[in-house]
Amino acid sequence: MLSAEKNRILTQVGPGTPMGDYLRRYWQPIGGASELDNNPIKPMRLFGEDLVLYKDLGGTYGLIDRHCPHRRADLSYGFVEQTGIRCNYHGWLMDQRGNVIEQPYDDTVNPRGKARERCLAKAYPVKECAGLLFAYMGPQPVPELPVWEPFTWENGFREVVISDIPCNWFQCQENSCDPVHFEWMHENWNVRLNGQTAPYAAKHLKLVFEEFEYGHVYKRVREGQKDGDPVWTIGRVTLWPNGFYLGNHFEWRVPIDDENTLSVCWFFMRVPKGREPYVQDKVPTWVSPIKDESGRWISSHVINQDIIAWVGQGTIADRTKENLGASDLGIAMMRKRLFEELDAVAKGAEPKGTVRSANLAKCIELPNITKQTSTEGITLEEYPKHPLLNARLKGFRHCFGQPPEVRKAFCDAMGIKP
Repeated sequence: MLSAEKNRILTQVGPGTPMGDYLRRYWQPIGGASELDNNPIKPMRLFGEDLVLYKDLGGTYGLIDRHCPHRRADLSYGFVEQTGIRCNYHGWLMDQRGNVIEQPYDDTVNPRGKARERCLAKAYPVKECAGLLFAYMGPQPVPELPVWEPFTWENGFREVVISDIPCNWFQCQENSCDPVHFEWMHENWNVRLNGQTAPYAAKHLKLVFEEFEYGHVYKRVREGQKDGDPVWTIGRVTLWPNGFYLGNHFEWRVPIDDENTLSVCWFFMRVPKGREPYVQDKVPTWVSPIKDESGRWISSHVINQDIIAWVGQGTIADRTKENLGASDLGIAMMRKRLFEELDAVAKGAEPKGTVRSANLAKCIELPNITKQTSTEGITLEEYPKHPLLNARLKGFRHCFGQPPEVRKAFCDAMGIKP
C-alpha cells in the first residue's frame, strides 16, 4: 500500500513533475518509422505536451511543438519541405531543431532582419532504429540511444504495434514485474473464455526477483517444470524504466499524459532455416484496437487481456486501497527503486542504466530465453516442438487486429500459407 502522496509522485508525468522529468531522461519509443510513409506528419501528445512528429523530404525526422511559433497555428495541418515543416497559415518554415529558417513575407521586406533568431520552436531529437522511432525529451547532455541486441538480428520479420491506453502509464508497467498474472489472466481466463472450466494451468511454486543494470529479472518455477528451464535459469526482463522484454519482443508504456499511455511493441520472428538470407524492405506499423464494436474491451489476445487489467484499476490506480501479497515482491522492488532514483537524480546522479558510451550503445545484450532460436533459427518441420513459435505461425497471438497485408507479408517471409 502506498500513501496518496507517493501515488501522486509515481503517476504525474507532465512537465515539471519529478516522474515526468525522470522518464524524459531516457530515449522513448514513440511509434514506427513506417507510420510516416503515407502521411509524413503525425500529431502526438507525449508527457502532457502537444507535438507533431514529421519526416521531411530530405528524410530527416523532427518532433516539435504542435503550434507554430508565429501565431500558434496547428502544424499538424502544415506540410513538409526538403528541410523541415512549413506552417500552412503564413508559411513559416521550421527545421528539426526548432529553428525558424524562413519567414516568407518578413524575408522579403526585411531580408537582413534577425527576428527569426528569437522565434525558436520547442523541438526534441528523433532517431530511427530497427523500424522504431525514438525521441529524447530530457536535459542535456543527450545520452546514447541503446541499441538492444535483438535490434541487430538478421533474417527476421519485424513489426511494430501501437495502441492508445486510457489509463496511467505506471499500472501498465507494474504488470511487467508480475509473473503470476500470466497463470490466471492468460491461461486460466482463456479456459473460461473458451467456455470450459478445466484444466487450469500449472501453478507457480517459486518466484525470484533480481535487479540488474538495465532493469529487473523475474524467474519462476511452476508445477511440472523441468530442471534447467530457462524461465528459471535466465528469466524475463522488466526493462528500466518503462519497458518489458520477453526474448523476441519488446513492450513499452510511454506516458501521453497522466491519464493516457501509448503502448509501443516491437516483434521479431526469425525465418525458418533454409530461407536465408531474408531482408525486410519495410517494418510495418499497425494500430491494435482495444475495444469491439459494442464498446467492450477485446479479450482474445495476450496484450489485450493485459489492457483489461490495466484500465480496470481506474484511470489512475488508487494504491492507497491495495493489499500486496507474496507475488507482488517485484512490484514493491520496482516502486522502491523508482523513489530511490528520483532522490538520486535530484542530487545530480545519473539515472539507472543511462548509456554514455557510443561503443557500448551499439549492441547491448539482455538476459534472453529465446536467443538460440531467434538467431540461429530452426527448420519449419521443427516448429511443432516449440509451442510458442508454432503458435506464431498460426496467428498473431499478442495483439488483436493484425492487418491482412501484414499477415501475408509474415507468411511470405516464413514460407507458409496465410
